[in-house]
Amino acid sequence: MSGAAVDAVLTAIVRNGVLAVTEEMKTNLTRTAYNMIIYEALDFTVGLFTPEGDTVSIGIGLPMFTRGMAETVRAKIRHFGPDGIRPGDILVTNDAYLTGSHLNHFTFTMPVFHEGVLAGFTCCMAHWQDVGGALGGVTTDIYAEGIQIPIVKYQSAGEVNQMLVDIIRMNVRVPERAMGDLRAQVTAVTSGERRFRELLDRYGRAETLAAIRAIMDQSEAQARARAREIPDGTYEAEAFMDDDGVDTGQTIPIRVKVIVSGDEVTVDLSGVSPQVRGFFNSGETTGMACAEVAFKCLTSPSDYPINQGSFRPLKVVLPAGTVVSAVRPAAMRWWMTVPMTVIDTIFRALAPAMPDRIIAGHHADLLACMIHGISPKDGRFYIGSFGPLGGGWGAKLTEDGVSATVCLNDGDTHNAPVEQVESKYPVLIEKLALRPDSGGPGRFRGGLGIERTVQARAPLSFSTQTERANCPPWGLQGGTDGAGNQVTLRIRGEEIAGLPNAKVLTRRLARGDAFTVRSGGGGGFGPALERDPERVALDLREGYISREAMERHYGVVLTEAGAVDTDATAALRRDMAGAAPA
Repeated sequence: MSGAAVDAVLTAIVRNGVLAVTEEMKTNLTRTAYNMIIYEALDFTVGLFTPEGDTVSIGIGLPMFTRGMAETVRAKIRHFGPDGIRPGDILVTNDAYLTGSHLNHFTFTMPVFHEGVLAGFTCCMAHWQDVGGALGGVTTDIYAEGIQIPIVKYQSAGEVNQMLVDIIRMNVRVPERAMGDLRAQVTAVTSGERRFRELLDRYGRAETLAAIRAIMDQSEAQARARAREIPDGTYEAEAFMDDDGVDTGQTIPIRVKVIVSGDEVTVDLSGVSPQVRGFFNSGETTGMACAEVAFKCLTSPSDYPINQGSFRPLKVVLPAGTVVSAVRPAAMRWWMTVPMTVIDTIFRALAPAMPDRIIAGHHADLLACMIHGISPKDGRFYIGSFGPLGGGWGAKLTEDGVSATVCLNDGDTHNAPVEQVESKYPVLIEKLALRPDSGGPGRFRGGLGIERTVQARAPLSFSTQTERANCPPWGLQGGTDGAGNQVTLRIRGEEIAGLPNAKVLTRRLARGDAFTVRSGGGGGFGPALERDPERVALDLREGYISREAMERHYGVVLTEAGAVDTDATAALRRDMAGAAPA
């Protein structure tokens, strides 16, 4: 471990203190934001960073922002230099290739000075509902996606850069909401700055920063200890995305390699597809975050605060120009989709090495839907979104997968409450329910997806860019795949299914028309014929599976009274096992 010994009690106090700072930042942001995607969906992350830009504590939010936030803070430090950042400054950018995501993510950073010395930074990255650019269709370069703000000062020594504010205001469609979210992010970073200074005042700058270094060293030691438990070796896996929305049906390969050597792990993403023409690209920091999120889940999932120390044993191989390390002018609007499958595939690669810690494949998409139109209430233009919609997670060695849960790299993000959506937009939620038979059969069953049907109560435009319709969540160790994601339309009473993928790039819906989004289920773990028949019968009673699935996949027979017929079940399972291919 680096650095001199520090007081253990003070280290524990600082550990909880920095967590409290970021949790208060998170609370202040959600209470003051104007758009549901922040205050309901929690599409943001706040953080506290060292003077060099290393992560001290992250308030999740969105785990995928971890590397993008840290690299954005470091880029701002490099941009202004050691003498160019002063007390009262607030730095901002939405550079997609720096944050790794799309232009909707504005990142505000504030330095923390203590007795004239730079002691750290607070930062907030949050999703703005609209940043200009094209409303529908597939964008094929960054210039069509909205306003781009380089690294600049929103506030200099306490004085707001009003010209910047005016430029942003003119480039968004609903400026009062954008300005509200801007102020909310400023509230988050300024309140974090104040609380961290109070911590430094109370315990001393040198002592507090030493405690932070000790916390990082402890996180590193824990991550290395867990990494040593993984058998040394090279592990590989692959999956694919349906397409990029431009070249329909042309799959996007996802190939990963994980090399374990002692207490270090290397994630090699050089086999991931080159960047694509459509808007499913993300920047280098997101590719790195894929490796970090997977590594954190496998080595130190309960170690808090999330900090740089946890990632010191991790190395990432990521050449420029892949779909998760795209370079300008690649389109980035739907940046978040491919990384979900990259993380899923990293887990898949390591399944043989650590079957007790790996889940089968999951639905791996936000299933987000965008609507816009003119509100019949007040005649004003609106932009709204549905999502993220939860789905099924993969089963594990010892338990069923969870149902109706947001994809794994979206952390604490929430779905859009029915009452909120119906009160704000001209829609009616006809159905929101679990999707029977969507979980992959197995000794332990995959979690179930969700089915949501939304009816237009006034004419509106609808778009969704859902993925993994054709690459279903895979099972492990003999488990069966779960159902893939699906989108259908109901136009003038007629159901339109059988789309080549789950993307509806722009569709005008009349009053009474509807769209249905069905999230996939998780893959199963282990052979389905080894599942406890009583659990199968319970799944049937709960509506999780159909009777046809009970018999076809699990070989379970019930009596007329609904109890498990033990003899008939044993006989059917013997017949099914004998008929199965070797």
